[in-house]
Amino acid sequence: QVQLVESGGGLVQAGGSLRLSCAASRSIFSISAMGWYRQAPGKQRELVARVTSGPSTNYADSVKGRFTISTDNHKNTVYLQMNSLKSEDTAVYYCNAEWFGMDYWGKGTLVTVSS
Repeated sequence: QVQLVESGGGLVQAGGSLRLSCAASRSIFSISAMGWYRQAPGKQRELVARVTSGPSTNYADSVKGRFTISTDNHKNTVYLQMNSLKSEDTAVYYCNAEWFGMDYWGKGTLVTVSS
């Protein structure tokens, strides 16, 4: 199994930045892919950014050019750097890991962007 713990959420003004962190309980070398998803009130959970072991990355169109996903293999941590935040980025952000065909999720961290 993989345990994931997110941190770094909070309240920020529009145009500001935040960096989310997700610490995994095992080496991310063994994880096929890690990603960040978000769920806004009344909406379905959606992919924000994902990085595979390839490595390759992909981003939701709405965050391209503003968000960057990265990993620190020594710390077993994946990051999401979020710049130029908009009110529509307000959501609970969840970390995801794909490991041996199974999906694992963190509990989420709330990001609130005030306009």
